[in-house]
Amino acid sequence: MDWDKLRIFHAVADAGSLTHAGDVLHLSQSAVSRQIRALEESLNTTLFHRHARGLILTEQGELLFDATKSMTKRLDAASARIRDSEEEVFGELRVTTTTGFGTLWLAPRLAKLYEKYPDLNIDLMLEEKVLDLPMREADVAIRMKEPSQADLIRKRLMSVRMRLYATEQHLAQTGPVNALSDLSRHRLICQNITSEQVGAGASFVQSLLADDVQSLLYVNNYFGVLQAVLHGLGVGVLPDYVIQDFPDLVRVLPDIESAEVPVFLAYPEELRQSKRIAAFRDFVQEEIISHRKQLANKGNP
Repeated sequence: MDWDKLRIFHAVADAGSLTHAGDVLHLSQSAVSRQIRALEESLNTTLFHRHARGLILTEQGELLFDATKSMTKRLDAASARIRDSEEEVFGELRVTTTTGFGTLWLAPRLAKLYEKYPDLNIDLMLEEKVLDLPMREADVAIRMKEPSQADLIRKRLMSVRMRLYATEQHLAQTGPVNALSDLSRHRLICQNITSEQVGAGASFVQSLLADDVQSLLYVNNYFGVLQAVLHGLGVGVLPDYVIQDFPDLVRVLPDIESAEVPVFLAYPEELRQSKRIAAFRDFVQEEIISHRKQLANKGNP
């Protein structure tokens, strides 16, 4: 099938007029009309119903227009990637990470990235499922473990630990937590150990449940756990990176925490030269450095 004829067909279908399509393509109306007739003859079908008010796609035309729209999007994306790797930062960047890290740490900081690169569009995909980067389900990932897939560039960003937090108001009303046995007087807010989460978090919760916890609230992501803790429902198991942005939280049982969880940034080898990837990577690293400095100034380990 002739690509040039498909390009002209797409412009006509998009504009709904031979004249308007000709203006976009810098072709005469008669030239556009000839190309459409030739395409219809090659496909042995009618692609447009012709009316006084313009052109309307036939059923067969709709099918072809769906295909050309998809082709156009892919070509535009490829063009953007080529230009992006050589020029400036713009276009779509698909980022995948966990719901907790994405909602509680990454999303609140993206304003700084947009301020620096206003033409960058982030598609933020938050889920516990590990997307396949080599198969281009996403462009870049922030994961709570070292990626095992081949052909990935990976960089360790930081480490996270799950800790126990509550509000001062809750502790004043329900009593302090000076030992694990004190948790029996409080509601424990956490993810269910059967839910999809990092192993260190599940193991930490399992160890806490062994200490005669009387009341539980399970939430399937850390954003929900945080909201429950902030509203005074109990003591929550949360990743330590939340403490910077939520100063009302008080850490309880400071000697109790999960095993270390490594945080990695990864992207496909083929995107090594991408300006968008580099901009996002540098932004995340700068924010982590700032995060560490602020925690150190507050005396948080």
